Amino acid sequence: MSSTIESTEHKALRTAVAALGQRYGREYLARVAREGGHPDELWADAAKLGYLGVNLPEEYGGGGGGIAELSIVLEELGAAGCPLLMMVVSPAICGTVIARFGTDEQKRTWLPGLADGSRTMAFGITEPDAGSNSHRITTTARRDGDDWVLTGRKVFISGVDIADATLIVGRAEDARTGRLKPCLFIVPRDTPGFGRSVIDMELQAAEKQFELTLDDVRLPSSALVGDEDAGLLQLFAGLNPERIMTAAFAIGMGRYALARAVEYAKTRQVWKEPIGAHQAVAHPLAQAHIELELARLMTQKAAALYDAGDDMGAGEAANMAKYAAGEACVRAVDQSVHTLGGNGLTREYGLGSLITASRVARIAPVSREMILNFVSHQTLGLPKSY
Repeated sequence: MSSTIESTEHKALRTAVAALGQRYGREYLARVAREGGHPDELWADAAKLGYLGVNLPEEYGGGGGGIAELSIVLEELGAAGCPLLMMVVSPAICGTVIARFGTDEQKRTWLPGLADGSRTMAFGITEPDAGSNSHRITTTARRDGDDWVLTGRKVFISGVDIADATLIVGRAEDARTGRLKPCLFIVPRDTPGFGRSVIDMELQAAEKQFELTLDDVRLPSSALVGDEDAGLLQLFAGLNPERIMTAAFAIGMGRYALARAVEYAKTRQVWKEPIGAHQAVAHPLAQAHIELELARLMTQKAAALYDAGDDMGAGEAANMAKYAAGEACVRAVDQSVHTLGGNGLTREYGLGSLITASRVARIAPVSREMILNFVSHQTLGLPKSY
């Protein structure tokens, strides 16, 4: 069956997750964020139903599916107004990397907990001075006997306060060439020298953002994930799911906002007819729906390629999906707020805060400009400017 037509299993998964999402909704998530808490009840229920680990291997308690299934879960929770951001980092990035490249011991230690939601893991790649240039990562990992010692800083790392460990991207010196190469390390939350401070964000979200300091953090050799000579390959095995999941996050948010606006436009009456009868209101909403559907198609393609083991094809499609979904989400939220007029900015309707939230998918985990760079160099073969 074509990957663009959803299977009955995928449709059933959507319906089931949507039902869970409706039980919680946007008001639940907004209240949790206001109170400085975490969506523990929703996380636990999603875990109990097997949704959090749907992409992880069955032998470790997962669902045996792939990113296609996990992205459906996140999109449908988002469409219900209660997306779980930690799904992007814990099962999608960290779970995938450990399942593909981890030692048997790492898999046994982490995957069952990531699958049943009892453990979470954060992901640390972004640095204050590197931005989108991962070649400028300055967090270094040096050998000291059998141990590794990590030194550096990370920024905009989600959920470190609730995560049992953080998968940190550092750079180790290649013994043959002397060059620095990326490596992945599991750093438990209470490791000496591993510090964190919360970043004050305009964004109202349950998941906080952190700056991390690694001050001579000593780790055993078992903390290294995978082969230290294949760090780049392993890194992208985690970054492609991150882009696909971010796309799903954005599509869900766009769908949520659009549904609120459509509901409003059907009932809000200023003249004779409801405002949704006017093309100046109806057409932009229809356009937003089309753009979200197109972004979902590319997200499905990216997930299908990734799950089929085509990392190169998935890289291109995942970047395109993230770009399309980010743009579609921002436009859908903007149009939805505009449709409600002044009501679009009230707390009662809960759309105004999405104006800030929708920008996230344009900026993270990679900016739209870097995606355009990727497509112009990798796909179109145009020369690099940097």
